[in-house]
Amino acid sequence: MKKWLTFIIVAMLALVLAACTATKDAGKEPEKVKDTKGEEKKEETVAKEKILYLNNGEEPTSFDPSVGFNAVSWGALNNLMEGMTRLSEDHLAVEATAEKIDVSEDGLTYTFTIRDTAKWSNGDPVVAGDFVYAWRHMLDPETASPASFLAYFIEGAEAYNTGEGTAEDVAVKAPDEKTFVVTLTAPNEAFLNIITNPSFFPINEKVATADPKWFTEAASFVGNGPFKLASWDHDVSFVFEKNENYWDAAAVKLDKVEWAMVNDPTTEYQMYESGELDQSGVPPELAEKLKDSDELRIDDQAGLYFYRLNTSMEPFTNTKIRRAFGLAVNQQEIVDYVTKNGEKPAYGFVTYGFIGPDGKEFRDSVGNLVEFNKDEAKKLLEEGMKEEGYTELPKVELTYSTSPSHQNIAVALQATFKEVLGVDVGLKNIESAVFASEQKEFKYQMSRSSFLHDYADPVNALESFITDSSMNRTTWSNAEYDKLITDIKNETDENKRWELLKQADQLLMEEMPVFPIYYYNQTTLEKPSITGILRHPVGYIDLKYTDKN
Repeated sequence: MKKWLTFIIVAMLALVLAACTATKDAGKEPEKVKDTKGEEKKEETVAKEKILYLNNGEEPTSFDPSVGFNAVSWGALNNLMEGMTRLSEDHLAVEATAEKIDVSEDGLTYTFTIRDTAKWSNGDPVVAGDFVYAWRHMLDPETASPASFLAYFIEGAEAYNTGEGTAEDVAVKAPDEKTFVVTLTAPNEAFLNIITNPSFFPINEKVATADPKWFTEAASFVGNGPFKLASWDHDVSFVFEKNENYWDAAAVKLDKVEWAMVNDPTTEYQMYESGELDQSGVPPELAEKLKDSDELRIDDQAGLYFYRLNTSMEPFTNTKIRRAFGLAVNQQEIVDYVTKNGEKPAYGFVTYGFIGPDGKEFRDSVGNLVEFNKDEAKKLLEEGMKEEGYTELPKVELTYSTSPSHQNIAVALQATFKEVLGVDVGLKNIESAVFASEQKEFKYQMSRSSFLHDYADPVNALESFITDSSMNRTTWSNAEYDKLITDIKNETDENKRWELLKQADQLLMEEMPVFPIYYYNQTTLEKPSITGILRHPVGYIDLKYTDKN
């Protein structure tokens, strides 16, 4: 889900400008405050502006909340905008733009009452019609939102999104300006958590109707979150300022957030060391050195790094050959010697962090489904080649998007496939924007990918691989798997539902249109002066309560 850009000249300029910004007031005395007679007040100074310096890595895919469906867009969007609910410090969905939420006895109808104090950054009141407009926009086939499947639990949503219904059929209504009503097809305990996703944020209908490209520039962008978009130098940086019109502005402590777009982890770390960033990732080559740093912070994150195999391209039309490549991968060695950030090796598609009705971790209950097995990998390759009548394996090419970390993993896999399977795999590096587009068009034989949970349930990861899902990107189709996902979504008995989830994870790994590498964590260096940055395991960075001393 990602776009990476690095321009050396731009990076150098960013370093110089940031250094100037960091040092321009060095050595100056604090500005004195004077009373009405012009005399200096004792022991008082003007409050220092609180500016947080972060790195987004690359240009956001889109600030249209219906389209920016990836990590490089979510972090910013979650602070520029806000839905009916927001994740709390305990990672629970709580009231946000909504001050009250009523649920019908059958669990199908949710009635949200919008706060009277909820406003857009331009001063307009947030009204229920803005949510109706935004959710229909997400489901509009013309929008082609990659997040639209998340809303299929709403009555009429799937039909409209697939061209078999109308916008008016979607069961989202605004009886009055402050009341928003949603009707579901079945009870869904995860609903309030799901709608914390930026895809369910409102859109100012008046602004969007007047300017369909409202989200492309800072001057036209209108949000309803803790911060507003003050400036945006595309592919270089963007700046937030505190949104004085936010309903809970009193809780926001930062005055500004300045985001760089530096793609190289080593450069990012150097900027952190020089004081140009308040936060940085840990470059793999420095992981051992920094593992005991007082500034190191490790947070859980529900998601994984994996590879997709195009089941319509030879030789990956054969299941045994797909499995051979998957079992040839030594996940433990990759996290120990390549990524080196304390990640857990991935032996199934569903990550850690989901506790079943039996009180046990889902991942532990299912066990290791894909584990390095050199002998089995060789055997499966031979059997698959025999089934296909291959005397020589068709050429295999591994494609990855521009990034040093992606390249390091690709090179490691190339060596592994040669050593274990005796297969020469070619490598191809593609610029991020092109990569994302062409992967969706099924142009790659084997390609890197990643998944971050949109809401806290294993089905969120597994549903990506149903037939024709926009998230599938492998061409794989399996009727048994499709039925499992449907049954999971309709099953109300939690014990039975959990067993179906296990079966789906097992079937996906048996068929192996994808093979997992590692589960994500959030390993960051953070300056001691920073407090209150929320990083949710299933969710997005939240700066609402962040402070800088």
